[in-house]
Amino acid sequence: MNTATPRARKLGSPIRLAVLTLLAGLNAAQAQTAGVNATPEAPKEQQQAQKATEASSTVIPEVYVTATKRSTSLQRTPVAVTAISAAALDDNHVQTIQDVVNLVPGFSATSQGDHGVITMTMRGIGNDSAKTEYADPEVAVFVDGIYSPRPEGATTLLFDLDGIEVLRGPQGTLWGRNSTVGAVNMQTAKPTLGSNSGYVEAGMGDYARVGGRGAFNIPLSDTAAMRVAFVHEQHDGYVDYQTPPNIPLVQQQAAAAPVIAAANAAHPNNPIAFQPLNNANFVQGGPKYNAQDQTALRLSLLWEIMPSLHWNVAYERYQDRGTPSMNLMQTPRAGQDLWSALIDTAPSLKRDSNSVRSRVDWAINPDMALAYIAGWSSFRGSSTYDQDGGSYVPTSFTTGGKSQANNTLLSKYKSYSHEVELQSTGKKQVDWLLGLYYGHENNAMRFDIPIMNGTQSGTVNWQGSFIQPKETVDSKAVFGQATWNLTDQWHLTGGARYTKDKRENIGGIGWGWNDKADVPQLPISPSTNPADAGSGFAVSSRNSGSFSGSKATWLGRVSYDITPTSMLYASVSTGYKSGGLQDGGIPYGQETLTNYELGSKSTFMNGMIRINNALYYEKFKGFQFSAPVTNPDGSHSLSTFNAEGAKVYGLETEIAAKLTKADRLQFTASYTHAELGALIGGSNDYTLPACSIPGISNCLDVTGNTMPHSPKWSTQLMYQHVFQLPAGTLTPRLSAHWESSSWLSVFNLGEPDRQGSYSKIDLGLRYDADKKYYVDLFVRNAADKNIKTSAQNPQGVWQAQYLPPRTIGFNAGYTF
Repeated sequence: MNTATPRARKLGSPIRLAVLTLLAGLNAAQAQTAGVNATPEAPKEQQQAQKATEASSTVIPEVYVTATKRSTSLQRTPVAVTAISAAALDDNHVQTIQDVVNLVPGFSATSQGDHGVITMTMRGIGNDSAKTEYADPEVAVFVDGIYSPRPEGATTLLFDLDGIEVLRGPQGTLWGRNSTVGAVNMQTAKPTLGSNSGYVEAGMGDYARVGGRGAFNIPLSDTAAMRVAFVHEQHDGYVDYQTPPNIPLVQQQAAAAPVIAAANAAHPNNPIAFQPLNNANFVQGGPKYNAQDQTALRLSLLWEIMPSLHWNVAYERYQDRGTPSMNLMQTPRAGQDLWSALIDTAPSLKRDSNSVRSRVDWAINPDMALAYIAGWSSFRGSSTYDQDGGSYVPTSFTTGGKSQANNTLLSKYKSYSHEVELQSTGKKQVDWLLGLYYGHENNAMRFDIPIMNGTQSGTVNWQGSFIQPKETVDSKAVFGQATWNLTDQWHLTGGARYTKDKRENIGGIGWGWNDKADVPQLPISPSTNPADAGSGFAVSSRNSGSFSGSKATWLGRVSYDITPTSMLYASVSTGYKSGGLQDGGIPYGQETLTNYELGSKSTFMNGMIRINNALYYEKFKGFQFSAPVTNPDGSHSLSTFNAEGAKVYGLETEIAAKLTKADRLQFTASYTHAELGALIGGSNDYTLPACSIPGISNCLDVTGNTMPHSPKWSTQLMYQHVFQLPAGTLTPRLSAHWESSSWLSVFNLGEPDRQGSYSKIDLGLRYDADKKYYVDLFVRNAADKNIKTSAQNPQGVWQAQYLPPRTIGFNAGYTF
């Protein structure tokens, strides 16, 4: 994941070497049979035939998952896991993780404006600040089993997938890092031997939406194949620009006069003079906020080296040239639309990532297999963002509000990981798996915040620059899990993982405005070096430090097969997320979670109905709450507070039914109770009272509050009917989501800080021709509901981010 051309060439050399090495040996290998751990889902181009077969059957197709690091039937896997096939992703027009959440009980995701990152909450627990190098997520993201430490690329644009598995509950034993409350594993479509196949698709929609995607499977020999997949999606922004204010000059002069006098008295060497409001300070054209412009390419290779050995390797390139999501006023000013803002910072977003993922599977003998999974990724990004969102109209060039920009000048991450797994194969008296893991991250960033009085031409309110040249993370683990098959019906599972983490912050400095008398009142720019003597900045925090921690996590589970189509299970499992460093090099503590769970999985009426349930209780300790705060000396920093804990319990159910050959219904529901333990938290994103504890200016006791993004009730209903036509099928689809009200922050600050109960309806109509052509029409958020995903009121005016408004479009494609 990289942007600079010279770096791309340098970092590309190991990629090219791996590909050339692979290609050099392709023709030398012998003819092979199917490989080890073959992917259960079929590529998209093979789904047309599967859909036709399913349409003539009253049986729900069997689904296989890798939740236990081996391919098993969903209904025989004693884990709370939702498996979403490639066909289901297609039918629901899933592009990002935010589109997945409605398909999974107890799952939610929110977007964060200035970073353009999606953060996830599962079973009432998540971290909205898991969008910087200072905070890790509680829900881990894996692509082909490889942990993705920074979600910017992995969760932003999903394409050419075999499916997604969402595992609920701690997954630390087998899946590892930061899977405290769950994990999401995305399985990319793999090459297929001996098949010339693929698909192409293009589409259009409102907001000037244009999209295209496709994949081609290319046989290279009897023992090798390549798959090339691509995607591009773009649409205009949803947020219109408001007209600059037109305030009489006399009123502007009266408002500005006392500020000018005070500023000149404090800065006699740099006097300022009145200036009228300048329309050039306000953005009126160009790209709008909430726009999409994303492209990705994936090259995958499969080499069957011998009947017992194969290698899957993939290179993926992703780039984003869209715009961030804007904070909108919840109550628009008179005459203004909700989807508009008075903008003084033009949006920009540049994100580039490169990833290499590799997996080698070797069937050592009929009883044992070895897997080596390795990954490397690089990310580089920058952005500009209007943080104030025009919440106040300036009354002069230096009065009437604050102009705040959040500018990420540099965001650079590199990571790599290695994992070795040795496991038994086939059904044995004892099924076992042993593994070793090592992961490394190297992060750097520069983040500037200019806050000016009135407009960008006004006086400085406060500004800072947070420069982190190097922060590293090293994580090592050894793990194992075994299932003792006591009888054909009783199964006892135990597992453990020991993890050792080390974090280092090297040379990090937070710079704050020193307001020197001889320094001009100008906003910080990319060319500003805060370390220069005449810059007007001084060190507010030195962030260098080191943190080390370790933890053993474990799992105990018993399952009972009541009948060949019904099972019960009970488990106790623990999760762990490492502590780390905050501004000032101050450490914060780890998170731990103990999860008690009862579950059932049943299939009825000869495969027509499938019902899965999970009842859980979670005891959570040390919840890490991260937020930007103002310190008593006026400096700003990002702080992390450890809550005493949280109590979470709930119920989840998933029902799939093939009512007739033509009618299919899916229903999910969840009940969640998530109560925060003792915590006094502060945040500059909210207007909070003065703090009674030392070290922070404003805070609030949130002990006993409900955790954010955890509605008490949530349901999802999907229904489709297949009409058989002379030359194909016509399938209308209905997807309806309802959830009760939920808080948007831990502060629970009243109705503006809450999303009320709401329903959301998506509609679709798909025509599949017998000759493999298809056309798919869709309407998302058909009722055009305004659905908040986050809220804030840093200047006393409540703002929010929202799910997209109603969108309409179509896709047309051809499979071969």
